[in-house]
Amino acid sequence: MNEFGDTWTQEKIEVFMKYVPAYLKIMHAQITKHDYAKNWKLMYFDGFAGSGGILQGSEQKFIEGIATRVLAIDDPRSFDLYYFVEFDKHNAELLTKFIQSHFLDKNAHVANADFNTKIIDFEKFLRAKGKNYKVLSLIDPYGMSVKWSSIEILKNLSIDMWILVPTGIGVNRLLKNDGEINDSWLNKLKNFLGLSEQEIKETFYKTEKTTTLFGEETRIRKEEEAIEKAHQLYKTKLKTIFKYVSDSFVMRNSNNSILYHFLLVSNNEPAVKIANDIIDKKQGITKLQKWHSQA
Repeated sequence: MNEFGDTWTQEKIEVFMKYVPAYLKIMHAQITKHDYAKNWKLMYFDGFAGSGGILQGSEQKFIEGIATRVLAIDDPRSFDLYYFVEFDKHNAELLTKFIQSHFLDKNAHVANADFNTKIIDFEKFLRAKGKNYKVLSLIDPYGMSVKWSSIEILKNLSIDMWILVPTGIGVNRLLKNDGEINDSWLNKLKNFLGLSEQEIKETFYKTEKTTTLFGEETRIRKEEEAIEKAHQLYKTKLKTIFKYVSDSFVMRNSNNSILYHFLLVSNNEPAVKIANDIIDKKQGITKLQKWHSQA
């Protein structure tokens, strides 16, 4: 069973699960009404599927996971193929057993594998044999485990992809204030952002010169808006892969600190318009709820 904390977990699920039925409704309409779409197949690809359930907070409140919620949708139609990737063997086994018990009629597969490896197989399948597949994907990673190269290979594919970007809880935490980032953290930043060490330093740090009794001294300091810089940088890079990138649903902890940005990328403009509408409404509700709780 996966364990997560705070209300942002539920908020993320609500945003995504507002989008899935809208996606299926639009795709169903196109497949049934237009000749050009009659051979389309719909696939759901989840890169970090979990076990099917989430234990939230100190009270260990059970929340149904996204994987099983998506499997349960049949109206106006279901997906033709479900592919779940889960690195943790125990969680993969739990999800497999749940599918076998409750969704045996669905064409669902669970791969106990690393996302960055499996996404290569996924990309090759879509380009070679799966050209008729239209894909809805969720990339909800553990920390900064998604390599930029894994996103980059998806260019020009028919994918609507929601991705959780750990701007605050990931990137910002690894960016040391004095710029002295150890090799392990630096490699994580380079792989995740798709940047060189020099590009990271130029993006997130500035050099200040001060005059002291002993002459001029140079100091490196992290930019104050590092989280927002990471957010905008990642969106800019996504726009080189996908034609359209949605607004971001900002996810915060109980202290109002930014943890993640959650957004949709697609090569279809209507998909992003729908996502923006969902995000705008949910963001407004979340702000209002937090205002009431603090009043």
